[in-house]
Amino acid sequence: MKLITPRRLAALLLAASFAIPAAVMAEDRDHKRYYDKTHKDYHEWNENENRGFNVFLNENHLRVHTWQKAKPSEQQRYWQWRHDHPDERR
Repeated sequence: MKLITPRRLAALLLAASFAIPAAVMAEDRDHKRYYDKTHKDYHEWNENENRGFNVFLNENHLRVHTWQKAKPSEQQRYWQWRHDHPDERR
């Protein structure tokens, strides 16, 4: 039975240190943070925010599109609307 030498242990730890953050980043890939310039805060884009954006589009009679395709001025209007409409059951 071979023992793990300090050199092999160091190599395993180094490999794990690279693999773990990569796995965590892959898992969190769909959740992005966006900065609201007016209110000087960050919003995490998740399914709840996506529902809120769709309500915003509907209330303002705007065509349905993704957040990423919205113009910066529309995104800023959404953040204003979002602060005026805290989380509700949607």
